[in-house]
Amino acid sequence: MKRSGSTPGARATRVGFVSLGCAKNLVDTEVMLGHLASAGCDFVQEPRDADVLVVNTCGFIEQAREESIRAILEASEHKKNGSVRRVVVAGCMVQRYLGELRDSLPEVDAFIGLDELDRVVERVVPGTSAAPLLTIRGPAVDRRPIPSRYLYDDRTARRLATPPWTAYVKIAEGCDHTCAFCAIPSFRGAFRSRTTGSIVAEARALARGGVREVNLIAQDSSHFGRDRGGQESLAGLLAALDGVDDLRWIRLHYLYPNTVTERLIDAMARLPRVVKYVDLPLQHAHPETLRRMRRGGSAESHLRLLDRFAGAMPDAAKRTTFIVGFPGETEDEFEALLEFVEAARFDHVGVFAYSHERETAAAKVDDDVPAALKDERLARLMELQQRISFERSRRFVGRKVEAVVEGAHPETPHLLVGRTSTQAMDVDGQVLINDGVASPGSFVNLEITEVAGYDLVGRIVGAA
Repeated sequence: MKRSGSTPGARATRVGFVSLGCAKNLVDTEVMLGHLASAGCDFVQEPRDADVLVVNTCGFIEQAREESIRAILEASEHKKNGSVRRVVVAGCMVQRYLGELRDSLPEVDAFIGLDELDRVVERVVPGTSAAPLLTIRGPAVDRRPIPSRYLYDDRTARRLATPPWTAYVKIAEGCDHTCAFCAIPSFRGAFRSRTTGSIVAEARALARGGVREVNLIAQDSSHFGRDRGGQESLAGLLAALDGVDDLRWIRLHYLYPNTVTERLIDAMARLPRVVKYVDLPLQHAHPETLRRMRRGGSAESHLRLLDRFAGAMPDAAKRTTFIVGFPGETEDEFEALLEFVEAARFDHVGVFAYSHERETAAAKVDDDVPAALKDERLARLMELQQRISFERSRRFVGRKVEAVVEGAHPETPHLLVGRTSTQAMDVDGQVLINDGVASPGSFVNLEITEVAGYDLVGRIVGAA
């Protein structure tokens, strides 16, 4: 492979990226950026300035797919207008729907599946390899998704797309669960953990580059190591990462309730660099709904688990996600979910309205909850949680907390914005800093003075 993004003497290929979907997808984007940077490509923010536009798609639910298709069509318009020479589509939708995308989007020049991230240069800059391009699946008429087997490691080229003080680290890929609503295993593949050594090596390299917060992500983070014979565990990984001196915050996302252990809870509570933040995507609370979802559990078992976390970390922030309108969800089942949310007192909650997905067990039954009722239930649940979130936030007023400063407020230069350890990047609220000066990426001590909706307000009282 040639090691530049253009022919000798010519300017480098300018590449623009649109990255959609979850943080796990963003890491895939960063891997592609790393390979392209190593090949000498330049990156641009404005689509009209690009020679090539790459859209990394999300294929999780219908809304995400619609957003991805809009982004592809917008990129194609730039190509029609002559400012862009090439459009490349990557990610989950390619892995899941390649045949259909080939048929319906002839304006796309190349596709990149989840197992081909290291071949991105060949797709973006044709002619950079003498080897034939791989095919990521069979003939276009084959409509079945092929499960991915790819797993990046600490040696993989990667260029961060996050602010320089924070990064996502994918500790595993794929999923072994058979949740009735989820098609992810059909295209992301079976669960496969990285090694602790690889993750720690990546964290050390990130820390040397200025990263102070690492956010550990996987489809089921608490399952880490079990696929490798149980010789490694998430608790052990946290202990190893806690020894990376230049890290300040280690945040865990996506703990599956059935794979949380006492050892993990103890490690989260004991290790000083692990922030006290519990992210448990529970999806529902009524036992019959959970049974149909193939999740198991109940409001009672969920509350017992939350009590175990609270016993070890009394002031930990709690986050979860729910699905409303799952097939067969009765009004009684939904009311049980509301009662559970009232009792659980989460800090942060995300809610999705159920949608049928191909390659899932739930797609074989009637989607019998009307769309209007799904929307109504979603609104009722979010209204309840809004009140709880605001009440939970008031406990910080008058307290001093550590926060990372992220820069000026986008709407006024008179405010800084940042996050406390109870606020995860992109998904939770933020803290508005109305008194004090600090540079982006610095950690400060704040006195919280009030609550502003889902956000906190505070003033800087010193360096952290």
